[in-house]
Amino acid sequence: MPNKTAKPQKKTDTEIFSEKKKKEAAVTKNTEKTKSKSAASKKTAEQGNIQVKTKTGSVTAARKKNPALARTTKTTVKTNPLKNAVRIIFLGGINEIGKNLTVFEYNGEMVILDCGMTFPDADMPGIDYVLPDFNFIERNADKIKAIFITHGHEDHIGGLPYLLKIVNVPIYATGLSIGLIEGKLREHRIFKNAQLHTIKPGDVISAGAFSFEAVHVNHSIPDSLAFAIRCGAGMIVHTGDFKIDNTPIDGGVIDLPKLAALGNEGVLCLMQDSTNAEKPGYTPSEKKVGETLEQLFIKAKKKRIIIASFSSNIHRIQQIITTAYNKNRKIFLSGRSLENVTSVSRELGYLNVPDGVILSIDHLKNYKDEEIVIITTGSQGEPMSALTRMATGEHKKVTVGKNDFVIISATPIPGNEKTVANTINDLMKLGAEVIYEKSLGLHVSGHAAQEDLKLIMNIVRPRFFIPVHGEQKHLRKHAELALSVGIPEDRILVPELGSVVAVSQHSIKTESFVAAGKIFVDSSGVGDVGSAVLRDRKKLSTDGVVFVSAVSDLYTGGLMAPVEIQTKGFVFTDNANELNRYISETCEDVFDRYMRGVEMDTNALRQRLKDAVAKAIFEKTKRSPVILISVFAV
Repeated sequence: MPNKTAKPQKKTDTEIFSEKKKKEAAVTKNTEKTKSKSAASKKTAEQGNIQVKTKTGSVTAARKKNPALARTTKTTVKTNPLKNAVRIIFLGGINEIGKNLTVFEYNGEMVILDCGMTFPDADMPGIDYVLPDFNFIERNADKIKAIFITHGHEDHIGGLPYLLKIVNVPIYATGLSIGLIEGKLREHRIFKNAQLHTIKPGDVISAGAFSFEAVHVNHSIPDSLAFAIRCGAGMIVHTGDFKIDNTPIDGGVIDLPKLAALGNEGVLCLMQDSTNAEKPGYTPSEKKVGETLEQLFIKAKKKRIIIASFSSNIHRIQQIITTAYNKNRKIFLSGRSLENVTSVSRELGYLNVPDGVILSIDHLKNYKDEEIVIITTGSQGEPMSALTRMATGEHKKVTVGKNDFVIISATPIPGNEKTVANTINDLMKLGAEVIYEKSLGLHVSGHAAQEDLKLIMNIVRPRFFIPVHGEQKHLRKHAELALSVGIPEDRILVPELGSVVAVSQHSIKTESFVAAGKIFVDSSGVGDVGSAVLRDRKKLSTDGVVFVSAVSDLYTGGLMAPVEIQTKGFVFTDNANELNRYISETCEDVFDRYMRGVEMDTNALRQRLKDAVAKAIFEKTKRSPVILISVFAV
């Protein structure tokens, strides 16, 4: 007989009760294990100083014993790494020099740090300025609570007049920066509605979910600041542009004790200026330039002295004025930006100018060469600057000659080396003696070098580190410096333009990206020049333009007259007539095909003509000019 499947026997009450007890015991054991792990994780977090308090002076016992513990102890806390994170959105100043703009966001509220501009490259013909892309800010305008400014250089304040037309919120900056911003806003006729607030080092300003504490630093312009930025996620220290100058012109040494105090309080993240991250050693004091100027004034003897410098380098201008006054020379200014900055600085007390030392350049002819010092813009070889116009003989007030002693008191910004060299060559052709060698000490940087950067890192002792303000090579070198002072590699993040970086007590990571391109200012037009327009302009400048005009029969589509060809900036080959004839024959062939075509419209005809002419010209000349086609149907 086949086997039958046995039916399961029913369990007794005693067996059921016993199994239930076993299950309950297993659950209890697992719960105890979970609690034990949780307690261990909590202990590790406390030892690693995970929860940093932001009230001044509060430090955990672990950090008191070992200040470096907060950045070297690895945490095993199993939580959401982005919970309670502050987000940093980089809209400018990353992988580039200039147009610095950073947004900080916490719990849906945002603040802006700096809003600069930059000058166009050689491949941006017709462009006056380049601004950051404000699209992200425009979409989040209702979340923006304030704008904070580190200092008054153009690459940090130049974009404000355009930004304030999108979002009008309070602006906080030091006295000189406010004075320079006011001039810009008046020029754009938006000063009346601006909310400008003057602050000083030590001030703490609340803005939404953030508080900003101003810290004095040295730079090539007075009244420069770093900021301690606090929110629920922790404290971020942003250095702004800075250097360590132990003998500054204005007498205010960088506030290293305050930075050390912030380090003791507990810094979540340090964002540091990367401009000079490639330069070893320490950045020299600005006073070194004063000593060089003294020697050069003696060397000039009875020649007229012309000095080119950055218009916003107030400390350099002060030293030139002091030296000129001691040598019984009068000062004449040439360059609109230089005149504006000098006027504001004198009015606010940042420049000490004896009476009668600075005169209008209109009075230049009333003084002998040995009594004159001309301070001018154009140290970077800018095409429309005063020094460039002097070098090309286009300046209305100054004619350069053999009795001129020209001093270039600046180092070319990367990318400007060629234009600076051209200006120097043109000045020498006019007979001027030009002093420009870097080795002479004509210029010192306003940015910290490697040893200065490492000193600040060790004082601040951040948990995380982000290099800012520089090209990719500067940022990468800066990251290497951070690694060399003991900041772990997984706590260093090199951002990209448009990065949204989330920083919490547990992690730092790039969370997403936003639009962060370039907005071109072309005369009064803002943003109406795009990459396509720039491509056409560059093409026009290199290959010229070819105009082709034709008259066709409205009904038959045939040519009613010979094709007319005109060119601008396009150099024909030696046999121009032959090329003209070839282009005409090409156009006639297109018209013949058009007459035989089906459903062909005028727009299609123009495109066919453009393609055919472009191909014909390239075939004969190997050039690709801009081609404009006009077809008139009668």
